[in-house]
Amino acid sequence: MKIGVFDSGVGGQSVVNAIDKALPGNEVIYVQDHENLPYGTKTPEQLHELVLPILTGLVEKGCKVIVIACNSVTTTIIDKLRQEIAVPLVGMEPMVKPAAELTKTGKIAVCATPTTLASKRYNYLKSTYAKNIEVLEPDCSEWAKLVESDQIDKEFIHDEIEKVCQLGADVIVLGCTHFHWIEDIVKDVVSGRSTVLQPEKPVIEQLSKVLKQIV
Repeated sequence: MKIGVFDSGVGGQSVVNAIDKALPGNEVIYVQDHENLPYGTKTPEQLHELVLPILTGLVEKGCKVIVIACNSVTTTIIDKLRQEIAVPLVGMEPMVKPAAELTKTGKIAVCATPTTLASKRYNYLKSTYAKNIEVLEPDCSEWAKLVESDQIDKEFIHDEIEKVCQLGADVIVLGCTHFHWIEDIVKDVVSGRSTVLQPEKPVIEQLSKVLKQIV
C-alpha cells in the first residue's frame, strides 16, 4: 500500500525510516517543502496555502493514507485538511499528555516551534492534560533551521536543555520532527535527569490501525 509522508524538510525522513522499519512491504512516498522553510514561524493561512496542493498531489499518486510529519501543520490546520483530503491523515503533535503522566517533579519542557506553541491545539493539550503541571518552553525557534542546514550548534542546544533541567523538568518533549535528529544530543545533555519523548512510536501505532481499516 502507498503511504504518503509530508514534512517541511528533512525532519520527516526520520518518520519515513521508522515506517520502513516497522511496516515493511508498503511503499512510502515522502514529500518535503524545503523551498518554503521554515514552517514553524508561518501563520495557519500560509501553511494551508502551501500544504493543501502537496497533500492533493500525494492522493493523486495513489497514497491511501498520509502522515503529516509536522507538528506545526498538525496543531494548526489538520482539522481543516481532513475536510479537504479524501484519505485518512495521521498527525504528529507534542506529547503533552504522556509527559504530564510521567513527570514526578510536576515540571515538563516542550521543545517546539513558535507556530506550534501558539496553536489552539497545543494550548488545548496543555489546559486539558497539564493544567496542574508547569510547562517550560525553551527557545527552539532556530533549531529546525540549524538541523535543515546541517549546522547544528550543540552549545546552543545544550544551554537551552540545561536550563530546563536546572528548573526541574524531568520530562522533555521533542515537538518537531527536525528535533528527532538531535535527540541523542538532548539525551546527552540531560544525562539521565529527564526522560526524552518524541512521537514516532505512537504515530506508527496509529498508522497501523488506519492501514488495517483500509484493508
